[in-house]
Amino acid sequence: MNTLQVGDTAPAFTLPDQDDNPVSLNDYIGSNGKQVLVYFYPKAMTPGCTVQAQGLRDTKQQLNDLNTVVFGISPDEPKRLAKFCQRDELNFTLLSDVDHKVADDFGVWGLKKFMGKEYDGIHRLSFLIGLDGKISHVFNKFKTKDHHQVVLDVLNELTK
Repeated sequence: MNTLQVGDTAPAFTLPDQDDNPVSLNDYIGSNGKQVLVYFYPKAMTPGCTVQAQGLRDTKQQLNDLNTVVFGISPDEPKRLAKFCQRDELNFTLLSDVDHKVADDFGVWGLKKFMGKEYDGIHRLSFLIGLDGKISHVFNKFKTKDHHQVVLDVLNELTK
């Protein structure tokens, strides 16, 4: 697993969203004046992923005020993402990376261990992509329940 670092150019991608519409990273960076928070999570509607998504949902206005758009990426099918959005009233875009190519490109797909078993999966990491398309921050130390606050703290620090 070769995870992207601060200063690396974010890989361009186009993925289907929860409504099965294509979403391209390049449409959001650059001239529109928005930063992009790309957060990778293992599976929609699981306890940790739900808490993480709800935190981002509840701070959407603050993220908007800091010119930041949010994309959650998992290997789930769009149908499951749509259920997740509806069930938890999510107000940001979820993207389907079924073949985990984008997760590979960001370096978040790799060997994991859970209850003594090893398997390949998504490592829970988030990336802040600046207006220039480069990674400006990597979030790799957080709990799902405070992920949103860690993101807001960094965004507020960057705007000082």
